[in-house]
Amino acid sequence: MPKYVAFLRAINVGGHTVKMDQLKSLFEALGFTNVETFIASGNVIFDAKGRDTATLERRIEKHLLNELGYDVATFVRATADLPDIASHEPFDQAEIAGATLYIGFLATQPTVGTTKRLLACATEVDLFHVEGREVYWLCRTKFSESQFSGARLEKTLDMQITLRNTNTVKKIAAKYQRKHLR
Repeated sequence: MPKYVAFLRAINVGGHTVKMDQLKSLFEALGFTNVETFIASGNVIFDAKGRDTATLERRIEKHLLNELGYDVATFVRATADLPDIASHEPFDQAEIAGATLYIGFLATQPTVGTTKRLLACATEVDLFHVEGREVYWLCRTKFSESQFSGARLEKTLDMQITLRNTNTVKKIAAKYQRKHLR
């Protein structure tokens, strides 16, 4: 059975607090198995029979809306895809020194026009790269001091996004890559 990670937006931020055991139960209620959470920022790992991530995203979003009472944008990736996502290096090592790299997950690949609009927003502080359904954001200052935020990225892209520090994605990828190889 395929293993997936759901990267959830609006979990444990902005007054939307959900305990991880509750989140795990919500996923189990959907019939998913081997459900685990990874840090309290809305990362849920699970096994599912389905192979269509868009269908899984819609099922999870509908269920979470019904149970939590608010929209939770959901971005599902197969754990088998995470090593490539986590190891993608869109920026030179010299650019990365002292900066933080975030990976933004999208439901669909942005259009060429949307990608150009995002790339045009680059500054000396913030650089962007789009690869498939992921946005790589290199932030050369503290997140709170950047001109960008998740909300500004969403407005620029005209689509929802959830961000994770690349270290979080690398840890999830490493954990499940080892399990996959056994």
